[in-house]
Amino acid sequence: MVHTVVDTSADQVETADSGNDGAQTPPPPEPAKTAERVTIRGIWSQFLDLPVSGDADQTLRYGGKADAYIDVKGSAVGIDDSLSLHVHPEFKYGKSSNGEIGLIPENAQLFYPGDGDVFDLSINVTKRWKSGASLTVGKINILDLAALTPLQGGGGHEGFQNLAVALPPSAIVPGSVTGALINVPTEKVLLRAIIFDPELQSRRSGLEDPFSKGVGILASATFPVRVGGKRGYYGIKFAGSTRSEVAAGSLPAALVPGPGSSFGNRKGEFSVILTVDQYLSEDAAVPGNGIGIFGQLYLSNGDPTFLDASGFIGIAGNPKKRPQDRFGVTYFRYSLADGLVNALRNRIPLQDEEGVEAFYTVGLAKTLRLTGNLQIVDSAISPRAVGITTGLRLTALF
Repeated sequence: MVHTVVDTSADQVETADSGNDGAQTPPPPEPAKTAERVTIRGIWSQFLDLPVSGDADQTLRYGGKADAYIDVKGSAVGIDDSLSLHVHPEFKYGKSSNGEIGLIPENAQLFYPGDGDVFDLSINVTKRWKSGASLTVGKINILDLAALTPLQGGGGHEGFQNLAVALPPSAIVPGSVTGALINVPTEKVLLRAIIFDPELQSRRSGLEDPFSKGVGILASATFPVRVGGKRGYYGIKFAGSTRSEVAAGSLPAALVPGPGSSFGNRKGEFSVILTVDQYLSEDAAVPGNGIGIFGQLYLSNGDPTFLDASGFIGIAGNPKKRPQDRFGVTYFRYSLADGLVNALRNRIPLQDEEGVEAFYTVGLAKTLRLTGNLQIVDSAISPRAVGITTGLRLTALF
């Protein structure tokens, strides 16, 4: 497996009407170290997973991921606090069952930022205005944005783990980008745009030959609505780039078309994404908690984009009698572009990949959570049998 490129619905939590929506992903603890102008917090997840059915080797695997988030206000260096610096070091270690069953990685946190025991660093600067608008420039970890989505959650430290839902692949927007992100929240809509280098920036500074493969853009509008008095967030997004070749670094070597292939020669790619997060019930005693449905539909024009359609739908939330806990169930389906499937027909038989993921998180303490996870996946690699993977995740916040 390699670095699947992604898109995310994280923009659904930053409207003026959103309140404490991020609480569906349990909020971080108080900063581990706090000065007036500097904040440091961390999160560490440890994973056990075991394939119990299918063609994969039934081996218990252990791995972990540790992230630190350092935020420095401008006044710490003698400038205005409307400017801030964000530093995000991350370290991944151990093993996982990624690639053993499905083409899409089953554990997003143990997929990024690369194979083996690896370190990565993201640094960006943000300017904020009194209107609520903001501009961020630098290297941006998209997993951080995905972690903010209501109901669905994201990122893989919390909630769902499969990349199909934790950081929905689009084959256009990388999981780590170099570029500029602008947010413009209003009472009726949140507008967001990201202009980025379409090459994956994991384990790179972002300054190596920037934009040599073209330029990408993701533009979105998310509308907060109330249905039956319950909050909902409905979004439309457009993603595209001027890239004129398949994102070879985002595919396993076996799925990269050879020289002279009929696929991957067209210049430019475009996709449209529709998203929904709708609460069915809300817990008045715990703002932000509740139960709701979520979903996404993705369509692209194909070549050179290697995904042409995908979607998922699910339900997630907090049990009212145990508001510190969280659960979720989702179904997803992803389709490789027909042109790619045809180009590789004599090398490897391919089909749509689909699966189901379910999890339950027990809040052991304010800063400690234990999650049980179950995934059933019918792989995009046709000869593979349907596989079942079970797992545990222990997450500590600092």
